[in-house]
Amino acid sequence: MSHDHHDERPRLTPEQIAAALNPPAGRNGGDLVVETLQGLGATTVFGLPGQHALGMFDALRRSSLTYIGLRVENNAGFAADAYGRITGEVAPLLLSTGPGALTSLAALQEAAAASAPVLAISSQIPVAGLGGGRHGYLHELRDQKASFRDVVKSVHTVRTASQIPSAIAAAWESALTAPHGPVWIEIPQDVLLAGTTLPAVTAMDATPRELHARPELTAVAADLLSKAERPAVIAGGGVVRSDASGKLLALAEKLDAPVVTTFGGKGAFPWEHPLSLQSWLEDRYTTDFLESADVLLVVGSGLGELSSNYHTFAPRGRVIQIEADAGKLESNHPALGIHADAREALSDLLEAVDRREDPSAPDRVRTVLDAVRDRIAAQELTLEQRLIASVREALPDTSPSFWDMTILAYWAWSAFDARHPNTMHSAQGAGGLGYGFPAALGAAAADRTRPVLAVSGDGGAMYSIAELATARQYDLPVTWLIVDDGGYGILREYMTGAFGEATATELSRPDFVALAESFGVPATRTTPETLTADLAASLAAPGPSVVVLPALLRMFEPTHL
Repeated sequence: MSHDHHDERPRLTPEQIAAALNPPAGRNGGDLVVETLQGLGATTVFGLPGQHALGMFDALRRSSLTYIGLRVENNAGFAADAYGRITGEVAPLLLSTGPGALTSLAALQEAAAASAPVLAISSQIPVAGLGGGRHGYLHELRDQKASFRDVVKSVHTVRTASQIPSAIAAAWESALTAPHGPVWIEIPQDVLLAGTTLPAVTAMDATPRELHARPELTAVAADLLSKAERPAVIAGGGVVRSDASGKLLALAEKLDAPVVTTFGGKGAFPWEHPLSLQSWLEDRYTTDFLESADVLLVVGSGLGELSSNYHTFAPRGRVIQIEADAGKLESNHPALGIHADAREALSDLLEAVDRREDPSAPDRVRTVLDAVRDRIAAQELTLEQRLIASVREALPDTSPSFWDMTILAYWAWSAFDARHPNTMHSAQGAGGLGYGFPAALGAAAADRTRPVLAVSGDGGAMYSIAELATARQYDLPVTWLIVDDGGYGILREYMTGAFGEATATELSRPDFVALAESFGVPATRTTPETLTADLAASLAAPGPSVVVLPALLRMFEPTHL
């Protein structure tokens, strides 16, 4: 029986066959790496060279790939993470062995927490040294990949040149299979440097498999939602990652169901929509409302600490949880757990639910938002609210923003209107410092046509100062807002609240304006009164810029204690 009519394998032209039989001279294992990346569709790579990885970096000049080199491996990882979030495409990250590799770990943890498709390719010690034999090679670890196995989705090891294309294709597919995430490949130094007579890599296929909801679970979920009296929806980062905000909007409107977005799901639902509860998750009024729902649809969220008002949320109704990461299904609350990509599952639900009309839904939403607003207003936090409004006014609607772990970002999680899906990003997945600025550089490398905003405190800014050189070198359109309060402001608040006084939170810091200018990056010192105008002017100017705002901010009172 012939299967020829099903055969969709690529066929080579006579010219391609001739090229395969006579590969260009002077290629090495590094060329197989960059050829495979090109064949899979990569256009931009991030990284930092090191002695063992030079074979890969040398091959870059024989390729069409755009290279963005950062000054610290962890920052290169943050840049790749942002590129992956913004484009939904794989972001290759080229690293060297040992210290270079290990310095990227915190960034890969953030990529894992936020489901960003980062393809980390590291060199390794020569093949003769693998296996933990303690030969004393430079950069040697007993088992380098063991350090990454707990952090990334999958680990791929290469020992010969012919394994390179398949290992990269398998890792690529893993990174893009829902939920997206970082993956790790390591290739020994001598394999990268050795000359190869293998033909140049042509197009590779690494199409991720789609993750569909089981139809019997969709039927049960649709029945519960159609018959619900008080349905509500929590939309998480999975909605943004799978580009499902349109499906979510259609479903919410078909069910008249109020929607709240998590901090990772910012922009997944229109902020000013009559059914929008916005993102006030650290608020008891919102928590009470969600607890009172008789059917709660949770899409693309594991309902972790920040999405559950610090685990004080206790739903009383039926919970339906759609989640691409099987390990997060019912990990915090019993639910009808549906293992699926958010976009696929919402599409199925949209077809299966009956239209449900509830004219009271917008009024109930307004009541919650009014109560939240009154609670915040009673705390006299006008400066903080004004700053959030100023940033929103200055930032073009389609421009992405990247927020470090700083008080203004904690405000933004709840209070900032991300006017489009996939435009507001933060490090709230893993919660490490230093994300904002290097991530913004990665987003600008993905799309230079719109300015990008980074927001840091002075403490987080010190993690990323070196990348001012990167911003200048590649002339990336990033405006960096540094809120300077002379310390780790949020930790100062936590410690004062818990212990009556703060320890180890006060910081000596540079003159950020003079420092930025020493890199050739224009900088402005601003005030709360002039922030909107100064930020708008900096965003409108080409290339990188820094805006420094000396200000001491306070957090709103928590409701979970």
